[in-house]
Amino acid sequence: MSILAIDAGTTGVTAVVVTPDGRIQATGYQEFRQHFPQPGWVEHSAEEIWQATLEATREVLTKVDQSELTAVGITNQRETVVLWDRETLGSPRRAIVWQDRRTADICDRLRADGHEERVAELTGLRLDPYFSGTKLMWLAENEPHTWALVQSGRYAVGTVDSYLIARMTRGTWHVTDVSNACRTLLLDLESGEWSDELCELFGVPRDALPDLVPNWGEIAPTDPTVFLGLSLPIAGVAGDQQSALFGQTCFEEGESKCTYGTGSFILTNTGSQVLRSDAGLLSTAAWRSPDGEMTYALEGAIFVTGAAVQWLRDGLQIVGSAAETAAIAATVDDTDGVVFVPALTGLGAPHWDPHARGTILGITRGTTRAHLVRATLEGIAFEVRDVLETLPGQGQTTLRVDGGAAENDFLCQLQADQVGRAVERPEIIETTALGAAFLAGLGTGVWGSTDDLRETWALDRRFEPGGDRDALDASYARWSDAVERSKGWASS
Repeated sequence: MSILAIDAGTTGVTAVVVTPDGRIQATGYQEFRQHFPQPGWVEHSAEEIWQATLEATREVLTKVDQSELTAVGITNQRETVVLWDRETLGSPRRAIVWQDRRTADICDRLRADGHEERVAELTGLRLDPYFSGTKLMWLAENEPHTWALVQSGRYAVGTVDSYLIARMTRGTWHVTDVSNACRTLLLDLESGEWSDELCELFGVPRDALPDLVPNWGEIAPTDPTVFLGLSLPIAGVAGDQQSALFGQTCFEEGESKCTYGTGSFILTNTGSQVLRSDAGLLSTAAWRSPDGEMTYALEGAIFVTGAAVQWLRDGLQIVGSAAETAAIAATVDDTDGVVFVPALTGLGAPHWDPHARGTILGITRGTTRAHLVRATLEGIAFEVRDVLETLPGQGQTTLRVDGGAAENDFLCQLQADQVGRAVERPEIIETTALGAAFLAGLGTGVWGSTDDLRETWALDRRFEPGGDRDALDASYARWSDAVERSKGWASS
């Protein structure tokens, strides 16, 4: 009675097998390439995502008894747009990734035409290149031959979850869930259905979009001839950040989590009500039950956090691995005045400036790599504080964290100090994949209720806030000044 969960992230695919006690029994992982055809553009090969899914799954299957598997759960990078041929399942072009900034001018145009207020009212989002709708609009304007086949019905349009389900079912199913659909700018958030008004605004044919299904329940069967001999129900689907909220068992209104991945995403459960923010946060669907009950969340989306550490490793090549950043940062008492704003793909919440760019200030001849590494980790903590200061429920005493960078004790302590609240790290930090497994298990009876799921959560370490409050606030004020200096750089 184990669950296979597929986590199709931004830089690779993780496959895990989760047992009924909520333990990860085995893991497989496969990276795929990042494509940067122009500054600010980010693309993925859909076929490479599929092959990475097969490789990661193949690896994990060698470590478990396949006869024990009862269902598949899927979670994924959300706003990335994929096109594929309904017959051959081949993709006519690379996927446009959520980090991609090419549609900034389209967003400016729509805003100038007076559409942002209505879009925000319907979707809970804002006009930003982050979301899928403007990516599809760009394709229609810049690749008309490809778009003509979308309009004719030959090509399907979807997010990564719907693409993987199509591949796993040999093209039989074209579906998605509300947690992914609500990130497209095409879903009416209150009704939980596709909006004809928004489809018309963005020029997207409704028939090209997937059907909407609940987040758990038996959604579609995998085809063993294309999916490694597995014949299992796909029984849980959610976008990665909502999946992490579920995996952290934040089922009650007001409970919050922060996932440190390529970017960082802070979500707070707002229950059955769509809560609107005037401070740059997004209203979003968290999940929908099989009986149609919607749960919503407020989200602060930060585009680059873990990717900044990856840049230190791969771009600047001043660290050998992400794991060593804690030890390097600890060799200096502070950053010696260096501030790094990691706006490498613009700024997300709460600033929302697609024209911002990465900014390093305060460099002197005495600056060392340790100062820059520490400034990177502090920048991540500052970005999260930016969001938390705009969230309701500041009386909450804890913040649950997960994702790869949550392994970094130095970062977790920095975070607790900056936000002035305890940071709790669970024993299992792969909560994105865990959430997909929980959804699939809930959909197939492995767990009978969310109360059963809550009992599986276990604390690894709690980081209590400390430090000199005046000094911490002064460093945050300097950070805020640096953020303002990073804005608008690409447009100027």
